[in-house]
Amino acid sequence: MVKVCGITRREDAEAAVAAGASAIGFVFVPASPRYVTPETAAELGRGLDVLKVGVFADESPASIEAVMRAAQLDVAQVYGGDLPKVPRVWRAVRVREIQVVFRLGQAPATAPIEVEAILFDGPANGITFDWNLARGLAKKVILAGGLNASNVAEAIRIAQPWGVDASSGLESAPGVKDHEKVRQFVKAALDAERAHRRESVVRG
Repeated sequence: MVKVCGITRREDAEAAVAAGASAIGFVFVPASPRYVTPETAAELGRGLDVLKVGVFADESPASIEAVMRAAQLDVAQVYGGDLPKVPRVWRAVRVREIQVVFRLGQAPATAPIEVEAILFDGPANGITFDWNLARGLAKKVILAGGLNASNVAEAIRIAQPWGVDASSGLESAPGVKDHEKVRQFVKAALDAERAHRRESVVRG
């Protein structure tokens, strides 16, 4: 699963899909330079054959559920707070929380709602972390934080995640994607996953 996050323009969404991305992400955190309204997100993603993910931070479940409906999203990616009652939820945690998750082998949650995956993010936007911390958990793992075409293969080799996610590392300016960086990132991630599968077959 390869996600290109922080989409604010239709041409960037189309470029991500054309590159082979599995998902595109829309940020619903008002303080972010990548913030979009639910109505804008619905227009940006309309008709594209890709998972559409909403990114939320410390929002109430009711607010998340309302945005999910208005923006016509498939997945809620949630930092902090209680989890919404929607079909697909990715619990996002910062690196400072990873030691707790690693020890428990499960996603932290404040409500008895099953999560599809845990998204491990760096200590701040665009910052990497020790990918070994995210390896070997029972849940599906998505890596985020400082990923780009130059390091995503190594991240996949170390953590063997279900998915990878990049945003600021693929930009020419906040909220504006560099289409060549997007293509290179998606290709590097998919190539690394194919190589890992071949190695797994050889090892038997």
